[in-house]
Amino acid sequence: MKGVGPQRAQLLERLGLATVRQALDWFPRRYEDRRQLVPFRQLRVGDVRASGGTVVGVSPPPRGRPRIPLTVLFRDQSGFFSGLWFNQPYLAKLFKRGQRVVLYGKVIQRARGPLAMQNPEFEIVEDDEDASLHMGRIVPVYGLTEGLPQRPMRTLLHRVVERFGGEVADALPDEVRRRHRLPGAADAYRAIHFPDSLEEAEAARRRFVFEDFLLLQIGLAIRRRREGTRPGHAIAPPGSSVERLLATLPFRLTAAQQRVWAEIRADLARPTPMNRLLQGDVGSGKTVVAVMALLTAVEAGFQGALMAPTEILAEQHLLTVRALVESLGLPVALLTSGRRSRERDAAREAVASGAAPIVVGTHALIQEAVAFHRLGLAVVDEQHRFGVLQRASLRTKGQHPDVLVMTATPIPRTLALTLYGDLDVSVLDELPPGRQRITTVWRPEAKRAEIYEFIRKELAAGRQAYVVYPLVDETEASDVKAATAMAERLAREVFTDYRVGLVHGRLPFEAKDAVMRAFKAGDIHVLAATTVIEVGIDVPNASVMLIEHGERFGLAQLHQLRGRVGRGSARSYCVLLASGLLSDEAQRRLQAMCETQDGFRIAEVDLEIRGPGEFFGTRQAGLPEFRAANLLTDGRLLEEARQEGLALVARDPGLRRPEHRALREALVGRWREKLDLASVG
Repeated sequence: MKGVGPQRAQLLERLGLATVRQALDWFPRRYEDRRQLVPFRQLRVGDVRASGGTVVGVSPPPRGRPRIPLTVLFRDQSGFFSGLWFNQPYLAKLFKRGQRVVLYGKVIQRARGPLAMQNPEFEIVEDDEDASLHMGRIVPVYGLTEGLPQRPMRTLLHRVVERFGGEVADALPDEVRRRHRLPGAADAYRAIHFPDSLEEAEAARRRFVFEDFLLLQIGLAIRRRREGTRPGHAIAPPGSSVERLLATLPFRLTAAQQRVWAEIRADLARPTPMNRLLQGDVGSGKTVVAVMALLTAVEAGFQGALMAPTEILAEQHLLTVRALVESLGLPVALLTSGRRSRERDAAREAVASGAAPIVVGTHALIQEAVAFHRLGLAVVDEQHRFGVLQRASLRTKGQHPDVLVMTATPIPRTLALTLYGDLDVSVLDELPPGRQRITTVWRPEAKRAEIYEFIRKELAAGRQAYVVYPLVDETEASDVKAATAMAERLAREVFTDYRVGLVHGRLPFEAKDAVMRAFKAGDIHVLAATTVIEVGIDVPNASVMLIEHGERFGLAQLHQLRGRVGRGSARSYCVLLASGLLSDEAQRRLQAMCETQDGFRIAEVDLEIRGPGEFFGTRQAGLPEFRAANLLTDGRLLEEARQEGLALVARDPGLRRPEHRALREALVGRWREKLDLASVG
């Protein structure tokens, strides 16, 4: 393309733009209405607007004074206005008197001074042949990389759209577009990049959102349909193992657990592979249900595997599963890449020979060197860190084994339909009886002494407490209090009359196990720990969870940690200790923790703060990012696309009809590798 030499090609490559099609799909992240820029005199504090004028003065900050901003004075027909740029003194070289500049940002009131924009986005407007692209219209604003300004990017995209926008085959069949009132591809590409109105841009965005969702849902529907036709194992033993397990439990299953177990048991008994998502909040009892499924597979003569995303989580699952099945005399093997080679080889041999009926592990389970004797059921502890490709890899270890995916973080429906659209969904929507509401507060560092005094009162009443830290060892580069140093201080200076234990991920497995057993038995009163305790720990007598540097943890992790208390009859507390100045994002996380214990609400706030890509790790999950969709606001379109996709696949399972040819090509091009759709196309 004209305007793309070797240097600019490298810059575009950073954005993932190498082809015309990728450029067409690089949609604007927002628009500025430059049909009429707001005069300086009409701007008000708090406005986020586009305005513009001529540079009349540039005041660089004095050297060595980073707190003083670069100040640029502008003038338009209504008066004067300032732009302030902090920590960007190099911008002084860009601005020259007489330049026309468009500004976009938030209007602030300077201390005892005039209005200004702080760190606004800006664009220097030159008088050239394509100035009409950048002024006097709805102007697209694109995501950029350092060294690539907005103006040449916009010019390039305009050339691409003008030349190639009308040549893209429309993936949406005419009948689908008519039914959902969507514009054609050529009109939509022009309107999303260079709209005549914001309404036209939104109509084009809606079309591309629907197309993205439809392609995904069709891919998942084809995958699901194909899985349903594969021969599997009908796993339907008498059920004596599960009966013996239930007889050993100190509690009865909740109604939700019984309902979900009935769904899973029915799936296991069918001669086609199970593909089910088990979703439930912290403490809802997913692991017990998963172990019941594993025991059912073993009783029928198969092996069961449980795969976790990290070694620490795998070890926690091992402890939990062993505790549940040890009375039944079943050995449970652990297979992780971090174990000593001799232990790893022994575990592999036990798995291959069938001597290990149940194996718990990490990605190591899907390595080529691992062979199962007769894998019948694979349980995947999802944690948003595995996707369809990893599930597919584990499935190859047996003759189409049943698959049960667990997730501890409740997922909003739009995300569940996106990430797990190929699975049936079971929800544990009930906590076991006796689970207490946990009083959650966040406190500044100045309240530390009061918090310690409160914990001492709980200990005096016979309770136990967790104190959680982000790191294991202190480093010079971090002010984060470390578990090892703080455990020593707690024992020596704070809780001198009580026994303080320490557990973290670097401890050998046997040492971690010994500490956790001592804490559960009450021999340890205060457990200093890292996030190693976020799953699989059930100590009913623990009533306090103190989380140091609570502002540094993610919402899902905070919610998991909090779930370690509130498991007994005593009132329980979670204290989030925050240090220093908190960002707006950190304050929102801490506030959400204090306001609700509802895992679904926590997940929604997490999604709002971090966005869907970060929420479930799009790249790790095996799904690419969408071009235009927002999973928070486009839920209705996702539902529409899902219904349309299911109906399309029911009518034409291979998308072989002539009117579906472009749709099939788009599906193969976009999703084949991501969704294991090699049989399509």
